[in-house]
Amino acid sequence: MTRQKASNITWHAHTVTKADREGLLGHRGVTLWFTGLPSSGKSTIANEVAHLLHERGCLTVVLDGDNIRHGLNKNLGFSPEDREENIRRIGEVAHLFAETGVITLTAFISPYRADRNKARALAEPGDFIEIFVDTPLEICEQRDPKGLFEKAKAGELPEFTGISAPYEPPLSPEIHLRAGERAVRECAAEVVVYLEERGIVPSP
Repeated sequence: MTRQKASNITWHAHTVTKADREGLLGHRGVTLWFTGLPSSGKSTIANEVAHLLHERGCLTVVLDGDNIRHGLNKNLGFSPEDREENIRRIGEVAHLFAETGVITLTAFISPYRADRNKARALAEPGDFIEIFVDTPLEICEQRDPKGLFEKAKAGELPEFTGISAPYEPPLSPEIHLRAGERAVRECAAEVVVYLEERGIVPSP
């Protein structure tokens, strides 16, 4: 799916640059890539970070795994090939948003390192921030609001990450959130402090 099919296309440069847009917004455009097991807290923490940044006047967008599968990726399942294409598309969309100066937060299991690395490769150095939402499997199973772990263990959900499909944790994420031990607000605050310290968003 990633092979270039069209041959009669040309890349067009734009007059308004990313730096121009960032200057207008007052912060850098980056991708915050949240990854972790199902029910680890990715979406909850990403939305809390977006809320904290929004309160400061930052322009943010959250790309959530389930939401994206209702539209852009509605034709994809959970096979390894479909998972790869799911993350490829999200990587491209996140990159487009970040190029406009938006702080883009993605909340996807994204279980394979190779796929996350491809998303990272689209960004300039420092513009892709991998955030490992590290929650033990037993806590994810306890949270499980949809009852998916129980169905997976019963064999009703094949290729379910953490049970019948693998998850490859990041080896060197920019941010490592031990979310099983900490409150959502505390985890979100750690992300915001990281952004402040690197000049991505202004300090209050």
